[in-house]
Amino acid sequence: MKEFISGNVAAFKGAIAAGARAMFGYPITPSTEILQSWSEAADKNDHLVFLQTEDETAAGFCLNGAVLQGVKSFTATAGPGTVLMQDGLSMAENLRLPTVTIVMQRGGPSTGTVNYSQQEVLLTCFGGNGEGLRIVYSAGTPQEMYDFTIKAFDSAWRYRFPTILLGDGYIGKQKSQVDLKAPLNPIKSVNLLSGKNIRNCYSSEDEFADYLKQNILAFEKAAPKISEFSVFGKNSAENLIIAHGSTYFTVREAIESIDPQGKHYQIFRPITLRPFPGTDLNRYLKNKKRLWFFESSYGQMQMIAKAEIDFTQFKGKVQTDFRPAKSFLIEDIIETIRG
Repeated sequence: MKEFISGNVAAFKGAIAAGARAMFGYPITPSTEILQSWSEAADKNDHLVFLQTEDETAAGFCLNGAVLQGVKSFTATAGPGTVLMQDGLSMAENLRLPTVTIVMQRGGPSTGTVNYSQQEVLLTCFGGNGEGLRIVYSAGTPQEMYDFTIKAFDSAWRYRFPTILLGDGYIGKQKSQVDLKAPLNPIKSVNLLSGKNIRNCYSSEDEFADYLKQNILAFEKAAPKISEFSVFGKNSAENLIIAHGSTYFTVREAIESIDPQGKHYQIFRPITLRPFPGTDLNRYLKNKKRLWFFESSYGQMQMIAKAEIDFTQFKGKVQTDFRPAKSFLIEDIIETIRG
């Protein structure tokens, strides 16, 4: 079944398809329609739970509590709300709770604008105190808001790490035809408190270090199964472009207009920003003479990518086009590339 809907509504429908039963949140532009859609559905369906909390900090901890009871739950936020949720997300990371958070990025810092950005990448990947043991997907279309919401629930409950879906203000408001295909085998939730003593506080450094080591090893073991990317263009191309989310689709349209077969420009799109597909990126960087970064932030995704690049193998030139809180036009991409 296909419907002409916005990215925010697509995320709501993805949560329903994934088997979510509860949402906790506080309205904030440009994510509010997710909350509104869930609220309206909960009014008509006694099996769904909705609670508008007093702020995003409370929403994060309500989410943790519901998940501990085995209830598939989620929240949605943006900008300053994402900042306030870091305490709850850190707790979810420490306890390995399968929470799902949808973040529709807006311009910052602070209130900034309510429109668009890609400035919440580092906050969602490494925010709070901890080691960034989180799964982060980056969506670029309303269809992906639906598909990746389902994927976020599946990954969260399968690997037991807090999972975040990054969208942005433009995707949230943009409408397109979305194929609402049902997931084949949605993973079932379990009561995480059943017969267990779950701790969030340790008095011994050694004991906590051992516990953290186990979690880090579990994340590293799961990373190859979780990390995801896509590539456009030929491996023989001398130039590699990296972009994610909605910026990727603008970059791709630009490249297709000047290099339809991708003979000269290959595009690497990280779908998971955490864990980042670094091994795969290095494979595609072989024999490249130039590496381009395009993003609507001051290089947040580049920071993650460069930490993964093997610069003993890649000796090419790195060039960037960073536009914090500002979107790209096709003409912008072409102008940057052609210099």
